[in-house]
Amino acid sequence: MDAAKRRALIDHYRSGYRAVVESLADATDEELDARPGPGKWSAREIVHHLADSEMTAAIRLRLLIAAPGTAIAGYDQDEFARRLHYDRPIDASLEAFKAARSATVEIVERLTDEEWAREGTHSEIGRYTVDKWLEIYSEHPHQHARQIAVARASAKSR
Repeated sequence: MDAAKRRALIDHYRSGYRAVVESLADATDEELDARPGPGKWSAREIVHHLADSEMTAAIRLRLLIAAPGTAIAGYDQDEFARRLHYDRPIDASLEAFKAARSATVEIVERLTDEEWAREGTHSEIGRYTVDKWLEIYSEHPHQHARQIAVARASAKSR
């Protein structure tokens, strides 16, 4: 990956928390709990997923950097949603998401070329590089911010 693309992805990564917070502005409990369709997550569930995913992503990056060649385990996000009480308030999960992302961007900003070249093996996708990690997690909250908007809108259409 060239430096310009990496810089753009880092900037996109940095803006992910803001995108989610903006998508939640003035959300009511009804909007947080509305499901846009059968089997779709509510905005509340998406926020909890983002916290769990972000904390997992933060550890994945640290393992790639500090323990190159490590095995990166996948996880069942739907099982997390079922078992980790995704019906709870969202404030702590938003803070966890923000803190994990803020601390991780400080690391990403300082990576050397040697560190960018490190990799491991992901249990679901195989070869897993730091660049691949950045590609995935720079866009992840933006995708979910769009889903939050759809979920909230579904409460208004009822």
